[in-house]
Amino acid sequence: MLSVVIVGGLHADARKAAVERLLTDVPGSVVLHHDLATAAAGTVVRTIRDATGLVSAGEAPLVNDCACCALREDLVPELLRIQDADATRMAIVELWDSVEPKAMAEVVTAGGLVVTGVITAVDPALVLPYLGNGDDLAERGLAAATTDQRTVADTFARQLEYAPVLAVAPSPEADDEDRELLAQLHPTARQVPIGHGDLAGAPGTAADDRPLSPLSPLARAALAGFDVESAAAAQHPACALLPAEADAHGVATLVWHRRRPFHPERLYEALEDITCAAARSRGRFWLADKPDVLLHWDAAGGALCVESAGPWLASLPDAAWDMVPPVRRAAAALDWHPEHGDCCQHLVFTSPGLDRDGLERLLESCLLTDAEYAAGRDAWKRLPPAFDTLLEV
Repeated sequence: MLSVVIVGGLHADARKAAVERLLTDVPGSVVLHHDLATAAAGTVVRTIRDATGLVSAGEAPLVNDCACCALREDLVPELLRIQDADATRMAIVELWDSVEPKAMAEVVTAGGLVVTGVITAVDPALVLPYLGNGDDLAERGLAAATTDQRTVADTFARQLEYAPVLAVAPSPEADDEDRELLAQLHPTARQVPIGHGDLAGAPGTAADDRPLSPLSPLARAALAGFDVESAAAAQHPACALLPAEADAHGVATLVWHRRRPFHPERLYEALEDITCAAARSRGRFWLADKPDVLLHWDAAGGALCVESAGPWLASLPDAAWDMVPPVRRAAAALDWHPEHGDCCQHLVFTSPGLDRDGLERLLESCLLTDAEYAAGRDAWKRLPPAFDTLLEV
């Protein structure tokens, strides 16, 4: 069976270097790429190439005026055609700039193919500039559809945090702060230099058990295996694998965990200051006027996205727990409180020059006071619903 490796990232030069490294290192591999920049002409241009050059080119028409939708519909049929070519051992899917790997990995897996690796390529010197860029993708010519409202910052953050492997480009401009920021943003990722170093390690094995020549570290990471369900769970706000406390080379990560709910008005008034306090912040939070709703906090580039992620498990009847994924139940059990269950504030802030003390004071000031807390849930629900507009309730 064909091994499919997904390589993405807004850092185009780093992404292309990672793809070329894999194409060189793994004999019998091809690169499949859909260029969404041609969407203005009504089509997405598809190319397939191997180590010797272009193998084929074609076009996929837009679907509902959406280039990314065309990619979704064309990707699996093309990979199946590649799989039918017995000489092909690995298909490297090079994603266009703003395409996010999560959606494409799920499309490929749903199509019956095997994703063996998901890689985001990064230039360490560009991590902070991209994370701080609040421009809409459309302003930069990077929108994947006419309705695309994502920003450069939030798109880059998701690309970075989803992939278990980061292909790190050599970057003379990068300093210790840049490399530390990358490490703290995604501490569980395996960082592999793209480089041009010698091959290392034992020979690999293709999906059909044919032996491969000794592989480079990047190629070995690409073939190590990938679990779509686990990757999705690691991003879900209820059980996300969030960064831990850290402080090094001028970069800090604050993990803020409290059991008392936020006062909706005070938190809403402080949103701008909280959002701008760190280059990246994410997690889950609890509003007093919506005590049964788990809310997702996702901020980058000075912009905040707040969404409902469904109910807290504590608000569900026992019979409904069987419908909850085991990973969600396990995460709740690890964080269970005898009075509030899994309801909590769990927010993580990462940034160079982070004012940890000031940020903690600001967050604490948004919690219910002792008197407000003692009034109980019925009183909490009568507090002004400051977040209804933001949540489009």
